[in-house]
Order: sequence, then structure tokens, then C-alpha cells
Amino acid sequence: MSKNKALQSSPEELFTDKTTSSREHEPLASRMRPVNLDEFVGQEHILAPGSLLRKTIEADRLTSVIFFGPPGTGKTTLATCISNITHSYFEPINAVTSNVEELRRVIKQAKLRLKASGQKTILFIDEIHRFSKSQQDVLMPDIEDGSITLIGATVGNPFFALTAPLLSRSLIFEFHSLTEKEIQSVLERALKDTERGLGALKIEYEKEALGFLAKSCEGDARRSLNALEIGVKSMHKAKDGVIRFGLKDAQDSIQKKAVVYDKNEDGHYDTISAFIKSMRGSDPDATLYWLAKMIYAGEDPRFIARRICICASEDVGNADPQALVLANAALGVSEFIGMPEARIPLAQAAVYVACSPKSNAAYLGIEKALKEVREAKVRHLKDATADGDRLGHGKDYKYAHDFPGHYVKQEYMPSKIKFYEPQDIGYEKKIKERLKDLNK
Repeated sequence: MSKNKALQSSPEELFTDKTTSSREHEPLASRMRPVNLDEFVGQEHILAPGSLLRKTIEADRLTSVIFFGPPGTGKTTLATCISNITHSYFEPINAVTSNVEELRRVIKQAKLRLKASGQKTILFIDEIHRFSKSQQDVLMPDIEDGSITLIGATVGNPFFALTAPLLSRSLIFEFHSLTEKEIQSVLERALKDTERGLGALKIEYEKEALGFLAKSCEGDARRSLNALEIGVKSMHKAKDGVIRFGLKDAQDSIQKKAVVYDKNEDGHYDTISAFIKSMRGSDPDATLYWLAKMIYAGEDPRFIARRICICASEDVGNADPQALVLANAALGVSEFIGMPEARIPLAQAAVYVACSPKSNAAYLGIEKALKEVREAKVRHLKDATADGDRLGHGKDYKYAHDFPGHYVKQEYMPSKIKFYEPQDIGYEKKIKERLKDLNK
């Protein structure tokens, strides 16, 4: 494997091998950066054994790619791993400090290297969304002819931040926020690692403390490691030389108070139950309180939005059909923009549902109908296409649009049972009046 001269000066320091003594000044998150795919945590959806991306990396046959996703999810870390695996010359730059002149210099050297020794060049551009259109255009001819292989990393949606020609010549891989379990494994490894981590210190930690950091850092491994380092290094050793890191210390290190909200446990279900009951009970203030608690505790905004959608349909229903439309819009927006901005459309939808007139008539109707469902033998409602006419399917069926008001009275089910009983509230009152007029 070749040694890359470019990897021995800033910003390339991220990709160099360093001794433990020379790295003591580095933040824990930088020291614990994985050096190979076996150490890499998360992103199983794109890096599982046998996956396209993993196979191309391990075979050193990587094509131009764009990594995008939230901060602290492993985009630069994966580039680090690739730099350690590849036999290509690895040239990392940062779009914030780079310019067209540097790009042209890097590309010129890549062409000379390829001609002289046949060695390819991988150009890693961190924060590539910072490049202007003209800067992105500089890359195009040389990506096209294979002079360079591009790895771009961005926190922004590349379909908005990057040009169409650049996107068309690159594979796009989305990085997801790390799960609490994944972040906790990263923290535990940092506490055990005696060379790069905090393992040389005598540390006793509470499991709840690491769980709190994993939850509070919202999928950002870098943030969790920084908080752990601050918390541990700001503490005094006990008389026995042990540093004891507890929940209170974790709260202080991240300047965030723990709330009683354990996912998959009582705190989680009690809170979502109170949230739904507050919307159902038409109390917007209580609704916002329980929503704020979930947001503060790091709940998945998509989970919250789904519960608002269910409440909008089950408890508001046709009393205000717009409630479900707004709730569904909040679900889509939450997935698109993520937190913390998603709190705004979530609050709007939750308050709208809470303040809407309530009717559970549609919900009660489907529950009642499900209990009564049997195999119906109503011949005039069966499909009359194909052999339907010969078998008598559709016989005596009356087409509603052929009659005044586009309505005709006929039997549509095998038994006369009232399932839907609209209530005298909101828009459902109009539905009730229409049904009453039709039945006169």
C-alpha cells in the first residue's frame, strides 16, 4: 500500500497513522475514529457483508460516490477506512477551505500520477455541498474520463446541493442516524480502549449514564464521545484512584436534564398515552407539554407524527377531515427536514387536532362492521365483466349516476345493520344531513 504525501498535513491529518503519544491532544472522537470496516459501527443497510458498497471497497474497485446524512453518522469515518484500504492515492480536501485553483492542482497531479505509474487517485471532498456550481463543474471532465474517483460527503440533500451532471456520475448512499444501541457500543469501546480511548484510566460507569448520552446525542456518535470525554476528564478521582461516572455526571457533561422517558418501557408509553388523550380531550396546552417532553427526550419525530395521524382519523374523523390532511403533511415534512425543525410542523398538527371538533363515528363504524363481516352473497353487486353476465353477476344492479342526484336506493350488503352513525358536530353534521335527505 502506498504512502500518501498529502496525508501528512492539514486537513489530511484525519487520515494519517499516529502514535498514541502524539495524539493525546486530539479529541476522543478523533482518536476513536475506526481505521477499518470491522471497527465501523452502523449503516448496516449499505455496509452489510455482501452489500455493493462493501464489496467495492474491499475489492478496491470504488467508483465515484456521494455520502450524505446527519453529522456524526460516519461519512468521514468511512472515508478514513477507505484511505487505509485502497491502493489508490488518497487526496482529502475540505470544500470550506478549498477553491478552484486547488482543485485544478489536485487533478493535474492525479493525471500525471496515472500516466507515470498507473496509480489512480481518490479525491475525498468533505462538505462538498459548499462547492459552487462552477467548482463542481471543474470536477466533471476528470470524473468522466476516470482521472479521479470522487468521494463526496455532505449533510445536505445532494439532490438539492449538487448539480445534476455530478449526481448522474455518482452512486448516492444515505447515512442514517446511529441507534442508541450503536452509540452505546461506541461509548463502551472508548472506555475500554487503552491506546486510543479512556481505558488507561480507572473508570467505573453507570449503564444509565451511557444510555442517557446515547439517547441525548440524537444519533451523533461524535457528540456522544465529546460529551463522555468532557464528563470523565472534568471529574476528580476518588481516594482509591477510580473515576466514577454516573447519570448526574452525564447530564452535566451535555448540559441536559434527564427526563423519565425510557423507550419501550413505561415512561415511553405513558407519555404517548398522555399526548393522545390530551389531543382527544381538546386541550392544546397539555398537548404541547407532552409533545415537548417527547421531543426533549429524543423521540423519533416520525413516531410522533404517526400518532397524530391516528388521532386525527380516530378521534376527529369526519368532524374535520382537514385534520388528517394536516397530520399526514406533518409526517411527510418530519421525514424530509428532521429535527430540530420538525418540532414546528409537529406542534402545528398536534394543536390543530386538539382544537378540532371530535367524532369517532368512522372508527366505531369500522369496528362494528368488522364484527359483522360474513361471506356476502349479493349477486347484483358482483363484477359483471368476463363471464359475469352468463353467471348472473351484476343482475338488477342500478348504476347510481343514471338517476337524479346520482343516487338510487338499493341493497348494498346482505343485512340491514347501521354501522356509521355521524354526529351533530363539525363537518360531520353536514354528512348526517345529506344521508338523512337521501333516505327520505
